[in-house]
Amino acid sequence: MKAIILDIDGTLIESMAVDTELYFASIAEVVGPVRTRDKLSDYDHVTDSGILAQLLDDNGYVYDGELIEAVRSVFVRKIARHIETEGPFTTIDGAIEFVARVRASGDKNVAIATGGWRKSALLKLESAGFDINGIPLVTGDDSPSRIEIMSSALAKIGGDVESVTYFGDAEWDERACRSLGWDFVAVGPGLAGIESYKEVDL
Repeated sequence: MKAIILDIDGTLIESMAVDTELYFASIAEVVGPVRTRDKLSDYDHVTDSGILAQLLDDNGYVYDGELIEAVRSVFVRKIARHIETEGPFTTIDGAIEFVARVRASGDKNVAIATGGWRKSALLKLESAGFDINGIPLVTGDDSPSRIEIMSSALAKIGGDVESVTYFGDAEWDERACRSLGWDFVAVGPGLAGIESYKEVDL
């Protein structure tokens, strides 16, 4: 059996820019003005929980459960409000059909591994028209480490896995795949990846 594991933002849906903007706006709303690093890739763990931990440390704040939950709650509200006012997130071309093809293939299983938080991930996927019922979903709620999130997603697939292919849109996805020894398929223009899942042969 082959495992197909998918990122969300920039990989299944066109959400990366909005997600990043609302994420940092949520932190500012809860914590106040903070110093951020120049690029997302400057953080050790490019996940919602990993970035927040380092950002708070950089600014002299203690990383505690109440603060995490406050930021997460504001972020989820901002995502929901964005969907209400701007409409649903759009999918990467052919993504919904691709997931359906993998599920129907018989020799492949699929899971989703995202650095985003679970509630916001589900909101975005639902708005874009994805039905992930029965698909394992591991998120930034489960670990700040992208590698641990991806490994957990594979573990939830279970069974005898011959190979693992991860679809992602960013350099941190590619780095994690190199560390894990997984095949990597780049999605979108950032890494000169595929523009449509119709290009992917199963």
